[in-house]
Amino acid sequence: MKPYKIIISALVSSALLFSSCSKDFLEVENPGGESVEEYYTTDAHVQEALVAAYDPLHWPDWGLGSYNSTNICSEIMSDNVWVGGASAGDMLNWHKLANYDGDSNNTLGSLWTIDYSGVKRCNDVLKYIDWAKEDITPENQRLYEAQARVLRVYYYNMLWHFFGNIPFYIENLEKPYQAEQLPAEQTYQFLVKELEEVLDARALPMYWEDNSATDKNVGRVSQTMGYMLYAEMVMYSGDKERYPKALGYMKEIIADGHYALLGDFTALWKEEGEWCEESIFEINYNDDNNLRGWNSPLAVGGTVLPTLISPNGWQGGKGLNAGADGWGFMPVRLETLEQFTEGDKRIEGTFWDAREDEYSVRYQDTGLWLAKYIAQSDNNKDAGFDNNLNYNNNLRVYRYAETLLNAAELSLETGSVGDAAIYLNEVRQRAGLESLSTVTLDDIIQERRLEFVGEGKRYWDLVRTGKAATVLIPEGFRTNGWSEHNRFIPIPLSELDSSPNLVQNKGYK
Repeated sequence: MKPYKIIISALVSSALLFSSCSKDFLEVENPGGESVEEYYTTDAHVQEALVAAYDPLHWPDWGLGSYNSTNICSEIMSDNVWVGGASAGDMLNWHKLANYDGDSNNTLGSLWTIDYSGVKRCNDVLKYIDWAKEDITPENQRLYEAQARVLRVYYYNMLWHFFGNIPFYIENLEKPYQAEQLPAEQTYQFLVKELEEVLDARALPMYWEDNSATDKNVGRVSQTMGYMLYAEMVMYSGDKERYPKALGYMKEIIADGHYALLGDFTALWKEEGEWCEESIFEINYNDDNNLRGWNSPLAVGGTVLPTLISPNGWQGGKGLNAGADGWGFMPVRLETLEQFTEGDKRIEGTFWDAREDEYSVRYQDTGLWLAKYIAQSDNNKDAGFDNNLNYNNNLRVYRYAETLLNAAELSLETGSVGDAAIYLNEVRQRAGLESLSTVTLDDIIQERRLEFVGEGKRYWDLVRTGKAATVLIPEGFRTNGWSEHNRFIPIPLSELDSSPNLVQNKGYK
């Protein structure tokens, strides 16, 4: 069993913001009687608020009444997987988004609320630090501020990627809870400058202590995580003026020597592969002594992701219990497997092939499932109840393979073709593939596809490189093709109804 990690604790001493615009938020009264202003005057209590700011990282898979695992929400809009489930009406919002005909009733409403909850909690931390200055050392003050600011960028980055034109604020709202809706480019410019300021201050450690699963701080943001977030945003925006800076960050990670590719790709996705030498940032889940249940989805515990993406009615074998309660979402397309060269060592760690096995076939079934997060029986055996909600699989967000592929692309874009080949070939060599003497952007994007199947990277790569319109075309279960207005998904109707000043993204009703 893996130990509990500090960031999985659900300390809810700060209020939860349910909307960025106009809805009321939950007022939490301190049973001890102190006012908020009196309570948040110590280092310990500010740390409680900081841990609470991390907590919304765990909510997207199942929280606020919706299943919105961020890797699924991204992957279904790509050419790697189908949506699946029991029928075309099962998770209708996913099916419509995957078909590029989402609307304000069929979008990612809970993801909007979750990320703004994270923003609100980060803002709380930054406010409370001022109240507790007499009890916090200057070093701790810088450390807490840096974590809250990077986390806030992370939450806004999710909103920016999916929704584009979003309400934006860096101090929590007061009645009537209205924030200016900024164009996507303006939001990006603020976020990237904010991140540069935090990273240049170097208040964060490159990594926390030994960065292993036994480290009590594992799961906190680090300087390296900030570097990866920065590169992701700069590359998605196509901000070529910042490519040299992003490349410098990638080279710093590489030169540091702390991170390396794990030799066995398949082992990456085992429990013992969590927080290994390849892992830069993960979101922690744990099945031990879980408090999370179907009636308490925001409590500490495991994840429902493996249940969502595993076959239904499994007859037993291959590490899954008979009758495994998989729901059949995100079956992997056969065409995705065909992208791999025979002998690629990533195949076993990526695909869970059940084409010759017995189970209850559901909608859009292909017989191929994502091995990275398959519902292995060992991964929820320690849960005390609601086991199908409490798998211990950490969600991998950034790993060193992406550092190398970022460095390859950024090197190519800044004129260092030789360096691009070196970085790309390191990833290929781990996969057992021959090295390329020279590389193109297409080579790098294809390698990213092979490396990150199911991790939610492919769709954004197609959009940012201008390939989405020609790759994401009507075929199979997809009757619509991607067009430029699909770059941003619809803003939820509940948010539009709450704020008269909020404008829907172009192309949606």
